[in-house]
Amino acid sequence: MLRKNPILHELAIRPLQRASWAGPYAILLRMLLIGLGVLSLSRIGLMAWQWQRVSAEGIPGQMLLQGVRADLILLGYLLAVPLLLAPLLAYRRLATLWRGLTLAWATAALVFVVFMEFSTPQFVMQYDVRPNRLFVEYLSDPVEVLSTLWNGFRIAVILGMAGTMLLGVAIHRLLRAGAARVTMWPAWKVLLTWPLICLAVVMQIRSTTAHRPANAALFALTSDAMVNSLIINSPWSMLEGVASMMEEKTSSEIYGDMDRARVLAEVKKVPWLRDVRFTDPAMPTLHHQEPAIRRDRPLNLVIVLEESLGATFVQSLGGLPLTPELEKLKNEGWWFEQLYATGTRSVRGIEAVVSGYAPTPARSVVKLSLSQTNFYTLAAGLGQQGYHTEFVYGGEAHFDNMRSFFTGNGVQKIVDRKQMKPAFTGSWGASDEDLFDKSLERLKALHKEGKPFFSLIFTSSNHEPFEFPDGKIALHDADKQTVNNAVKYADFALGKFIAAAKREDYWKDTVFLIVADHDNRVYGNALVPVKKFHIPGLILGADIAPKRIATMASQIDLGPTLLSLMGVASEHPMIGRDLVRDSTSPGRALLQFDNYFAYLEGSTATILRPSGSPLLGRYDMATGEFDNDAAGKPTAAQVERAMAHVMLPSLLYREGLYRLPPGR
Repeated sequence: MLRKNPILHELAIRPLQRASWAGPYAILLRMLLIGLGVLSLSRIGLMAWQWQRVSAEGIPGQMLLQGVRADLILLGYLLAVPLLLAPLLAYRRLATLWRGLTLAWATAALVFVVFMEFSTPQFVMQYDVRPNRLFVEYLSDPVEVLSTLWNGFRIAVILGMAGTMLLGVAIHRLLRAGAARVTMWPAWKVLLTWPLICLAVVMQIRSTTAHRPANAALFALTSDAMVNSLIINSPWSMLEGVASMMEEKTSSEIYGDMDRARVLAEVKKVPWLRDVRFTDPAMPTLHHQEPAIRRDRPLNLVIVLEESLGATFVQSLGGLPLTPELEKLKNEGWWFEQLYATGTRSVRGIEAVVSGYAPTPARSVVKLSLSQTNFYTLAAGLGQQGYHTEFVYGGEAHFDNMRSFFTGNGVQKIVDRKQMKPAFTGSWGASDEDLFDKSLERLKALHKEGKPFFSLIFTSSNHEPFEFPDGKIALHDADKQTVNNAVKYADFALGKFIAAAKREDYWKDTVFLIVADHDNRVYGNALVPVKKFHIPGLILGADIAPKRIATMASQIDLGPTLLSLMGVASEHPMIGRDLVRDSTSPGRALLQFDNYFAYLEGSTATILRPSGSPLLGRYDMATGEFDNDAAGKPTAAQVERAMAHVMLPSLLYREGLYRLPPGR
């Protein structure tokens, strides 16, 4: 195939045929040149696909040039492994062994490169960046992931695997042909040249003579995070994500250092924490919260966490007209007009809504080892006050480590697909209607027991591959399995659930929160696509009167607000704002997008980035437009505020201080 293509023959095969002067290192030279060719062609293809955004930045030539530099860094690391073995094996008397090992390594390394590049377009379509740590995190649940890929992305999977195999075979043949012509050197020549080659590869990896070697931040040339990600390559992007997972215990330090005392002092300066009574010096954010509404008997709590229901799909929030049931309900309770998710994953939404925990660049605490027990959740706090607590989910509760996190932190009962008899089951489990039917059954049973209760209900129908029962809604799109149709179905099921709950005796004694975990796809031509963090939120039930919450709010504000509405006097470590006491003064939101952290307050956002100076962006809440460079540079106070809020959660996690005190 390669020989019949004159362009590939001139660019790839002929230079490799002339590499006999490289002796035993000729295979590694072939590996380097083939890798550069594959990665450059992939980058050109991705840039052509995203040309509208690439051309808007005006640096396509620089992207290609810096892309080659990034590719050389990755390939330098891949070359290092066989290169370290050269003094032991690259001799005439070990020629067969050397050829076999280097051929196997070069083939495996380049197949990995090819696989990652073939995986990139679908990942970019979903997350608007190259494959990163999320690519690896999903692999911890192979059954669910494989089911989703097969049912939702079958053609892409088949084409990607077929392309990887075909190109892998072609690469192996090209490498094998070169290996057969390798000229081996005597020992003295190998030992003499090896240090020089090692030095060249080290410089290739460093890619600079500056004090610090090149890193991914060096290639952030634009304000568009997706365009920046095209400059580097997918293997590097993914491996860097793995490295960041390994370093998650000190994750927030990627933005710089800040003294512990300064972190705590800065966080406690926010208006709603200035006058609270902190109850334990050893647990810096633990404080007493008196409810703004006093009740003889605290109310029950039901949280409906809606999968991927961003403001994108809510007409009154500037989105598509796909949630008519939610639009009707918004006039019956507290409707949040400027509520923002903390991240782009369900587990990030869970930690914010259920624990009031601020985001970090690390994995969500739902998955981290030190937070599997003795970590604060609403379930843990309410459980100590006599509430029955449970989690209801239509899929497998072990997905994303949810079962472990919840059972270790106050959830007394978990109901998932195994306890349901769904009429419709998709890749992610029971349909939303089946989930809500089971939830209604559980709520009625809990009400009969007479104890106050807290139930967390997590939906999943609005998730790729967007499977839901036929005949339930008038389709918005002609093709059934689209996100727009899935949102309409999720809204339909939610409307049925609330209508049924209103007919039950517990309605008058229960606060209901309906909130999204995050938006469906987070993308945009800004370092942090703020608009795609905008989500709907609605609190209704009991005696809650209609109200519009126009101030900016974060998911971490929901926990304190709910406790206040329920009439629960509590002790907790949450730093969020009780909007019952103050829902009019300016608020703030905390956003984590890949390795960027944004502290959003009013029309400005202070953006922290690893290995780079902070930026100040301008945000228009009315239009959702965000400009990274419009507001100049952040002040020292703005940087201090943002740094404190991203450093605090990591500090509390590492020290085991985000919990209730022992014995309470």
